[in-house]
Amino acid sequence: MRRTVSASVIGTIAEYYDFFIYGTAAALVLNDVFFPESDRLVGMLAAFSTYAVGFFARPLGGVVWGHVGDRIGRKRALVFTLLLTGLGTFAVGLMPTYDQIGVWAPIILVLVRLIQGFGVGGEQGGAVLLTAEAAPANRRGFYASFVQLGSPVAYLIPTALFAWLMGTMPNEDFLAWGWRVPFLLSIFVVVIGLYIRLRVPESKTFRAVKEQEAEHRAPLKTLARDHRKEVIGGLLTKFVEAAVFPFYTLFLVAYAEANQLNSQIILDAVIIAIICEIVAIPLLGRLTDRVGRRPVYLVAAVLNLLLIVPALEAVETQNTAIITVALIAGLALGHAGTYAPQASYFPELFPSQARYSGVSVVWQFGAMIASGPFTVASTALMMAGGGSYVWPALYVAVLVVISIVALRFVPETAPARRDGREYADWPVRSLPAAGGDGERGGARP
Repeated sequence: MRRTVSASVIGTIAEYYDFFIYGTAAALVLNDVFFPESDRLVGMLAAFSTYAVGFFARPLGGVVWGHVGDRIGRKRALVFTLLLTGLGTFAVGLMPTYDQIGVWAPIILVLVRLIQGFGVGGEQGGAVLLTAEAAPANRRGFYASFVQLGSPVAYLIPTALFAWLMGTMPNEDFLAWGWRVPFLLSIFVVVIGLYIRLRVPESKTFRAVKEQEAEHRAPLKTLARDHRKEVIGGLLTKFVEAAVFPFYTLFLVAYAEANQLNSQIILDAVIIAIICEIVAIPLLGRLTDRVGRRPVYLVAAVLNLLLIVPALEAVETQNTAIITVALIAGLALGHAGTYAPQASYFPELFPSQARYSGVSVVWQFGAMIASGPFTVASTALMMAGGGSYVWPALYVAVLVVISIVALRFVPETAPARRDGREYADWPVRSLPAAGGDGERGGARP
């Protein structure tokens, strides 16, 4: 269990370091490096557009790698996704700028983002499955939530790196070469993640399904025929988490930059809030084992709705303490309260033979719709409002409300809240060769 959790967490850190590093750079520097001839807001919009491109490749990656994970194995899919994403990030650190090759620079940037998005599309589904399928049912929420640490940790590392570089380097040096350092360092993260991921065993549940030959139907056909409600409901509940994370971590920085406020204060507050979120995620995961996945998710979604305007008002105060408190509430309670349950909630919605595909479709299509256009749309709305936050705030609120409504139609899946029964099939199978006693599972009642 420890090896599986460690491999899933470190592999996810490697993948999301590669993905999030670009978002931080887009908010801070890429508009100057790749779109220097645009005014500040237009350049920021262009940089965020290339950031959004990666999200639109993620659903295709989710479908492809979900099929690979369900038919060939969770572990194999995760090795390929790690390589694709990591090498793409390293390539950004070597790229020539607009001043060197002109318009080809942003074109190459878009291609790299497509490769990254395709890789990340298969990451989270496989990572949570490796852990969720290895965990005992009564502690699945706790163990699976550790995988979710990969995202905030992966965001924390490049954010801290950029904050340090910006604070210690002259601006000319940072724009000339300093911004490349976090991208180039990603190669070490990938090597470590690959080493650990190659050592993790394949999911016992996946091996049980393959040995029993339980289902020959293509995973996507299984989802389309028998699990449409779970797919749509899960996808819509994803909106709140997928929208509020870029809101707190990227848009607030961009809002400060656009209104000539001190964005360094926001970055410092984000780092503190992310550290608090890392502590909160496993605690909230454990809470879902006791009270259920849906109650924790719902309370956190409502909290996010209530915090939208206060977070923006806090940025305008330029008061470090107020901004930090607002971001801790938003990230360590609001975002973590929706993110921690997903690692157990989404896998429990689907049967073993289509679980990788089900989780990936829900995760990546939800992220594409809510996160993909988020930075572009919110920045465009801010421009349309003359720098005001009113329209972006309303945009976030609509996405959060959709998830709150959707949660009323998604079933509770925590076995402790279902008299010990599973919502979907988790096959019973003894696997002596793997050194285990098999897994307890159940059928949909």
